[in-house]
Amino acid sequence: MNMRARRFLRHWLPVLVWMVLIFVGSTDLMSAEQTSRTIAPLLRWLKPNISVEAIAQVQFFVRKGAHLSEYAILALLLWRALRITVPQANMSILAGIVLLASAVFAVSDEFHQSFVASRTASPVDVLIDICGALIALALCSLARIRKAGKQES
Repeated sequence: MNMRARRFLRHWLPVLVWMVLIFVGSTDLMSAEQTSRTIAPLLRWLKPNISVEAIAQVQFFVRKGAHLSEYAILALLLWRALRITVPQANMSILAGIVLLASAVFAVSDEFHQSFVASRTASPVDVLIDICGALIALALCSLARIRKAGKQES
């Protein structure tokens, strides 16, 4: 394998692997019923007298936090891959491409969930996913600004 192909794989393979993991997470494997089998016992171990309502709230926030973080990671991986693949591209355009790609994947992920009996598709989840991507892009921009400031010093 030549150097260019290896470089391409080194940057794009993590993106593809992460997308597959998100897709697998959209199956019954990570449904609310399945995740409650882990979260509820853990919470009961930590606090034996925890209420059912409190468990449901924690599970809700854990699941929404997972949406936020998995799309933040996707955006970071996409940003990294695109920045290396197209180094001369304008950073604003790269950010727009990353955001659009993340949003399209989020919509397709929710569409996929609509075919899984134990899952439901939610436009709110798409918005949470997009927020995760935006947070990651903000972090990328801050890191870039900080790096540029250090180079000027």
